[in-house]
Amino acid sequence: MKKSEISLFFATLQAANPTPETELEYTTPFELLAAVLLSAQATDVGVNKATRKLYPVANTPQAILDLGVEGLEGYIKTIGLYRSKAKHLIEACRMLVEQHGGEVPRTRAELEALPGVGRKTANVVLNVAFGEPTMAVDTHIFRVANRTGLAPGKTPLEVELKLEKRVPPEYRLHAHHWLILHGRYVCIARKPRCWDCAVAPWCDYKPKTPAPKA
Repeated sequence: MKKSEISLFFATLQAANPTPETELEYTTPFELLAAVLLSAQATDVGVNKATRKLYPVANTPQAILDLGVEGLEGYIKTIGLYRSKAKHLIEACRMLVEQHGGEVPRTRAELEALPGVGRKTANVVLNVAFGEPTMAVDTHIFRVANRTGLAPGKTPLEVELKLEKRVPPEYRLHAHHWLILHGRYVCIARKPRCWDCAVAPWCDYKPKTPAPKA
């Protein structure tokens, strides 16, 4: 994708969805952090089902700690890898209480120091909770960035760094949400819906999928 086409690409995504939002349900930075931690290798729909039961009972680090690992597991057992996620979340809550006064820190280094929190999770929290123009590269963004030619790379970090360079400043805040949603619903893995893609004119993907026959 040529640099001159990138603005058109994002302007089109913006016109269709001016203020994209995460599909994870949350009301506080901590609820968001916990939801993103639980969402690894799981769907947002599945995480939301669990947190709708969990958060009315425990939605602060101390309240989660008070549940204990087994108590927490009871609420999240429908989510994949729930045992290891319960341990990570409990340990993260302990650190938040002991080192941050129960508040979610606002730096990448402090976020990544929490158990179960990697670069992608930290980027989501920095972007969604604190309004920083970070790029949280998940499988959808990795695929879209490579397939379209927007920011090709062999690793998520390589794609992230390229996106930071190539995405125009006015689109950076919402860029990762536009790309996630595009990958989730249009530029899907096996058969991208090229016939239904508003940004197809600027996409480098050559074997475009034809529209299904009526």
